[in-house]
Amino acid sequence: MVRITSDFFVSAYVRRRNDAGFFTAVVRKGAAEAGAIFAKVSRLDGTADLYGPAPQVYLEDVDPAIAGGRVFEKLLAGAPEPEIDARLQSERRFDSDCWIVETEDRQGSSDLDIIGT
Repeated sequence: MVRITSDFFVSAYVRRRNDAGFFTAVVRKGAAEAGAIFAKVSRLDGTADLYGPAPQVYLEDVDPAIAGGRVFEKLLAGAPEPEIDARLQSERRFDSDCWIVETEDRQGSSDLDIIGT
């Protein structure tokens, strides 16, 4: 499966979300070619959802045309934002090349291709 680069995916995602009226920003840049991407969706009530890359084992059943091969899984749902921020700090310690993107939506929409939905 051919995947688009992380920097291209993040750039397109940020633009698409901002164009749709959802404030979105890159919190931390990672490796341009293949850094893992994490997306935090703030619900603006002190809670958020966290999405991360889907495990490779799930990608065998995914249409390669979807999101340039970028598929996500929901890691945390409706969690307090400090809990999600702590998880992201842990991810950064584990993988210094990861990307972190934050977006806002009271309904919690992410506009990501999610495994299992």
